[in-house]
Amino acid sequence: MSEPQGYVLGQSARAARRLEIQDAHFAAVSERLLDELQVRPPDRVIELGCGPGGFSKRVLCRLGAGGVLVGVDTSEGLLAQASALLTGPGPARFEPTRADISELGPWLDGADVVLGRTVLHHVPMVEFMLGRLRTRVRPGTRIGFLEPDFRTPLARLAYLEATGRPELAPLRHWATAINQLYEVNRLSPDAGPTLARTLETAGYRHVRGSWFEGRSDQMMIENMAMFYEEVGPQLTAIGLFTAEQLAEQLAALRALAALPLPAVWGIHLVACEA
Repeated sequence: MSEPQGYVLGQSARAARRLEIQDAHFAAVSERLLDELQVRPPDRVIELGCGPGGFSKRVLCRLGAGGVLVGVDTSEGLLAQASALLTGPGPARFEPTRADISELGPWLDGADVVLGRTVLHHVPMVEFMLGRLRTRVRPGTRIGFLEPDFRTPLARLAYLEATGRPELAPLRHWATAINQLYEVNRLSPDAGPTLARTLETAGYRHVRGSWFEGRSDQMMIENMAMFYEEVGPQLTAIGLFTAEQLAEQLAALRALAALPLPAVWGIHLVACEA
């Protein structure tokens, strides 16, 4: 099975490190989503885009004997990492499944919960998949997603830069890069802001959504720097940076680590029932 063209970020061991940082960064909101979905010991949980298993580990901690987590991902390498991380003496079972989540296969059968973290914005025209998902699960299935927001905090960033903080320019360049990379690949980097309304229009029940600002700290800078390192060749290929400019931006970004910084992204939490 080939990797889907829509996934524009890396799937290597280095990428898994970035996702590990992401898990630590999103720890509190991840646990809040699991609380919202009332994930409990006997559930059969389907995780869309499980990657190397950072969020999966949090799900498994909520499950007991008879509980199953089906982790679905297209990357054989990341699934292998997830299996190594999650196969152990715990009472719940992890079932790695290599599949394209947009195809909604038989791995959805019997689901009590369907969830995903920072995955929907990698699916082209994800609204079609979300509409079809409602037809593939039982009424009452609990559904929940965490999706990043790479746009909303940028107005504040622009204001601060224009009113005396020119040193924040590397954050603007990074935000431009990630948004343009997704757009060139015909993806929406910002599926989160419309997600609650999307689910409502598809007929999901009890839709509720919250927005949380991302932490602004050394971990944020490390995450952003790893993005540059991971997709640098793609950014130069689309003409956004030359190799020299990319190196300059990476150095400028790392130089910000000791400064007080505004957040550059937020995250949307949306939960509902089918």
